[in-house]
Amino acid sequence: MRVAVSVPPSPLAKLTKTRKPFSVKLLAGKEVFMQIKDSGGEHRKFASGAVRDIDENKGRCDLLPLGILAECTKDPILGKIDRYVRTGNRTSLEEAILIFAKIVYEDVYTAFLEVSLHYRDGCIKYSERNWEKGIPLHSYIDSGVRHYLKYRRGDKDEPHDRAFLWNMFGALWTHKHLPEFNDLPFRKETA
Repeated sequence: MRVAVSVPPSPLAKLTKTRKPFSVKLLAGKEVFMQIKDSGGEHRKFASGAVRDIDENKGRCDLLPLGILAECTKDPILGKIDRYVRTGNRTSLEEAILIFAKIVYEDVYTAFLEVSLHYRDGCIKYSERNWEKGIPLHSYIDSGVRHYLKYRRGDKDEPHDRAFLWNMFGALWTHKHLPEFNDLPFRKETA
């Protein structure tokens, strides 16, 4: 079963004029526009030149005891993210992605296509390949876990399913290609 998120629709013309990022999903035959939320122009710029939204009112989900939360809720995805954070085992993060994709989209290929819309929207909001400049791993885990929790809670203010996967992909890519941005606990253990 595919789960769709709904947002009050905005006219397509208005969105394209303002060049805000958007995605379209069909819900019961109607177009629904999905925007990546913006913090109102507040961005943090990393030494690498990469940029992300900043919001002082967000918690630090990367610091949550994810293993304990996973045990309490019997949530295998949180457990696998915790294992990655603690050990650096990339397979754990890959498994979290696959479990989520199968539950939400029924197959991983549909999930990949959905996330490609998030990449497209990010190009409009920031710049093309902004994320490849280098963002610390904790930032991907923080944002990814936040989007996962919001998706599980049922928040419909933005496409949290796509944002969760985008952040997990970003963490895996950074782990492999930019190890100098690894600031998670396992770095200290494996250094």
